[in-house]
Amino acid sequence: MSDSFRRIAVWTVASIGFLAVAPGFIIQAEEPQLKPASKAATIDALREFNGLVGSWRGIGQVKRGSSQGAWQEKAEFVWELKPKSAGIRINVEDGKEWKSALLNFDEATKQLTLTAKVLDDSTRTYHGKLEDKRLVMEGVDDKKEVHRLTLTILNENRLLILFEKRPEQQSFFTRTGEVGYQRQGTKIAATGGTGPICVVTGGAGTIPVTHKGKTYYVCCTGCRDAFNDDPEGTIAAYEKQKAESK
Repeated sequence: MSDSFRRIAVWTVASIGFLAVAPGFIIQAEEPQLKPASKAATIDALREFNGLVGSWRGIGQVKRGSSQGAWQEKAEFVWELKPKSAGIRINVEDGKEWKSALLNFDEATKQLTLTAKVLDDSTRTYHGKLEDKRLVMEGVDDKKEVHRLTLTILNENRLLILFEKRPEQQSFFTRTGEVGYQRQGTKIAATGGTGPICVVTGGAGTIPVTHKGKTYYVCCTGCRDAFNDDPEGTIAAYEKQKAESK
């Protein structure tokens, strides 16, 4: 190969490489990634559910008022806080509808989402909004059935969760079960009140934590762990929010 031919070949390869990366010559750009909800935005969107944090005992019924097919279960609501995300984890023991679920916030649609692990270990995602203490959410499973979940906060110690489903081509739902929950033990994190405040989420603080000799309060073990991971940042965010609320 002559020197002149070699130079032409090298120039050609280099030119093709330049065109592949030049802005005006990109054949297909990457699709934009959806921005997940920030940790702060999720905590703010879920403040209405602070009162659910804690342990609950439930009585489930297929048909309201009938003991046929009835069951008992337990549920634990706890904040799940990670460095860049947040949510409320629901762990269910002896449940007939699901094993666990994570309630969080979709910033793009401004809706609440609930991702549940059902009894066969598959997942089901619901979307919906809270209105007048009722959270109504819907999701579709692999069988093309639409599932509806209605969570009703009756008061600080009573909670109802109704489960319904329908084929995708139909318009009416069939009830599959309803669980009436009573708070187990003492109140853990009801909204409002005049007691200590959780420095992480703003709920009722019942667990003391300390930093540099000063005592603060959190509402659950999830918030306790988040506080211990970053006490300075947690306290700073809390003090800022408290100042802004005034």
